[in-house]
Amino acid sequence: MAVTSFLSDTSHEMATSVLPSFLTALGSPPLVLGAIEGVSDALSSFVKLGAGWYSDKVGRRKGIVVAGYFITGVALSLFAFANGWALVMVARALGWLGRGVRGPLRDAMLLDSVDQKDRGKAFGFHRAGDTLGAIVGPLTAAALLGFFKQAGPGSGVPALRGIFLLTLLPGVGSAVAFASLVKEKHGAGKSQHKFWATLHRMPSGFRRYLVGIATFGIGDFSHTLLILAATQILKPSWGITRAAQVAAILYVLRNVSYTLFSYPVGLLSDRLGRRYVLVFGYAIGAVTMLGFSALFAFPNYVLPILFLLFTGAGLYIAVEDTLEGALTADLVPDSGVRATALGLLGVVNGVGDLVSSLVVGGLWNASPPMAFAYSAFMMLAGALVLSQFR
Repeated sequence: MAVTSFLSDTSHEMATSVLPSFLTALGSPPLVLGAIEGVSDALSSFVKLGAGWYSDKVGRRKGIVVAGYFITGVALSLFAFANGWALVMVARALGWLGRGVRGPLRDAMLLDSVDQKDRGKAFGFHRAGDTLGAIVGPLTAAALLGFFKQAGPGSGVPALRGIFLLTLLPGVGSAVAFASLVKEKHGAGKSQHKFWATLHRMPSGFRRYLVGIATFGIGDFSHTLLILAATQILKPSWGITRAAQVAAILYVLRNVSYTLFSYPVGLLSDRLGRRYVLVFGYAIGAVTMLGFSALFAFPNYVLPILFLLFTGAGLYIAVEDTLEGALTADLVPDSGVRATALGLLGVVNGVGDLVSSLVVGGLWNASPPMAFAYSAFMMLAGALVLSQFR
């Protein structure tokens, strides 16, 4: 699973790291990027619930996961043919549809393969492999930008289109890897309950937990906007192409931080308790967004501060992605509804992604510092709600 996610993340992070520059070159405002990210993430999250419930019902997951990886791998390459934001939105939505379908099923298969005491480590290890691809992807994109820049003037947009086409190789490779390397326990946790009956079986503690997740989530926007923020901050001094390269490298730094912290975070949660570590991660997220808000307002010592903020972004996402699913498994011990619970978690996160990306994108037009201040406030509120959870 880690090998598969490495290839998949290589593909979509190659595309993600240069997408803001591509949309800017096409004349699209920041609100469009926020809308694309929010709609795609929301669609991805909404289908997680149905896919999770269906896989619980039939007791089979692997074929659906393979199809999901394949759809995502092909869809991102369609960016290369876009002359406006509409095709980008459709292709991104299609790709994230495949991502949403596979997510809870893959995580349920991961949980079936490890003991309860090792859940944090297992999720952390998988996320580390996943994010290693998110390091290779932007580095590859940055290198290709430099290579195409040597080809001559006017090569900016064609170079971006070429990068999108090349995402097809690792993208399709991820589907091949999962099909050939991962074995499934057929019938594990098979459920006979109908959809609504399955939702009603969710423990009350898990429902209360989702309140904290939702509160944090409506401030936790897509980190593609962080790339846009770095690009805009650096553009006056560095120029658009150079700023895009540096922003992509900063995003790599974020992913390096994510990779380095994922396994230790999971290990720490196995020993200390996941709630405490998750609250800490949420608080780090709030501090990071406050830092971005201040940087827009007081743009001094820009590059060192950006390095620090992107590192903080990687840390809090490592905590969030590693522990939200593992804590869900702790709160929903019935393997017969586990993929449904993970899908429900995805829906809550998806609604948060949609709201946060649209609100932050909208506030950005009025004041970027205000947009990040809103994000910091909601993240801190989510940490406070979760700190009261038992």
